[in-house]
Amino acid sequence: MEIANKTRKIKTKIELSIQISLNGLSFCILNKETNTITFLKHFEKDKKLSPFDALDFLKHLFNTEIELQQDFETIHVIYVNDISTMVPKALFNEDLLADYLKFNSKILKSDFIAFDSIEINDSVNVYVPYVNINNFIYDTFGSFTYSHFSTVLIEKILQLEKHADDAKLYVNVNKGHFEIIVTDKGKLILYNTFEYSSKEDFIYYILFTAEQLKLNPEKIHLIFLGDINKESELYTIAYKYIRHINFGTKLDTYNYTMKPKSNYLDFVLTQSF
Repeated sequence: MEIANKTRKIKTKIELSIQISLNGLSFCILNKETNTITFLKHFEKDKKLSPFDALDFLKHLFNTEIELQQDFETIHVIYVNDISTMVPKALFNEDLLADYLKFNSKILKSDFIAFDSIEINDSVNVYVPYVNINNFIYDTFGSFTYSHFSTVLIEKILQLEKHADDAKLYVNVNKGHFEIIVTDKGKLILYNTFEYSSKEDFIYYILFTAEQLKLNPEKIHLIFLGDINKESELYTIAYKYIRHINFGTKLDTYNYTMKPKSNYLDFVLTQSF
């Protein structure tokens, strides 16, 4: 988690978490005094935005959504993109951030590169946040924290699997992309993200990952998180090839002003506080 510091005095006990994707923006508001999620809303776009368009959209929502026009005690920004890579902490060198990314991502010399420490497995997540959005949040609200989507996802799944004695294959489903996290006895074996446009793409990447890691589809436990349910065509095709499928659960004990559709939807957004 990175921190942007700027002195401000806010007495409210309300926290805001913003999930930034080029496919849309999501917001979650937590009232700490009542331990209640009071606002949870997604604003999707039909076409992929540029970081500049995403900033314009963010400004528009802050100007038009009444719930976002409050004083927040803390603000946390989560960046959702595929420009990230994991580095073992023992091998990490802060002077080599661009080198870690350039082998699997297209980056520009002007890109700002950040990193999150993942203490639970002694690793560092190197990624590119959208600096124009960081600047806007800082100029508007002052101090805030930010991290990569995969940092929160990996941390929370490893907490769930801390005492596990078997292997698990987690799939976190989003519109147009999904993440695969494989653990074995509580240890992270693999993290990757994939884009998909059909159910065939979806199952191909899952089965290919299982094959590469020598995971038997008849024995491995697949756990779904995110935007999926038993009526989804993605679930149907996965169940055709994988015997053991379950849905995940959150670690939180929050109350909700509006009851969520499931206990595994918005896993990262609600776990980011």
